[in-house]
Amino acid sequence: MLIDNPISIHVDTHYIPQQSSPDEQRYAFAYTITISNHGVEPVKLISRHWVITDGDGKVEEIRGDGVIGEQPTIKPGHSYRYTSGALLETAVGTMKGSYRMESASGKIFDAPIPLFSLIHPGSLH
Repeated sequence: MLIDNPISIHVDTHYIPQQSSPDEQRYAFAYTITISNHGVEPVKLISRHWVITDGDGKVEEIRGDGVIGEQPTIKPGHSYRYTSGALLETAVGTMKGSYRMESASGKIFDAPIPLFSLIHPGSLH
């Protein structure tokens, strides 16, 4: 039996100074996502939905197939990890969202991506 959401998601972030230009309101961040399958059957990541909010409250929503050009299948007890990035016009922001998943038995469900922060070092005192 498949539990409602057998997926856990862990996020690590870091600021990328060499791709940023604070004078031009360009702040580059990388995030590494680890998606773990705690269920009893394989699941396939079909699509993603991101909500990105900058420090001024500007919201951008992104939807698309898979992640980084892939639609990985994650076996029970295994994880899938990838790194991607985001550009903000402010030194701080947040991201959250969900992955649309499909179990091997055909059940479609959303795995929530918890809210995480993107913070330029030194921007918070």
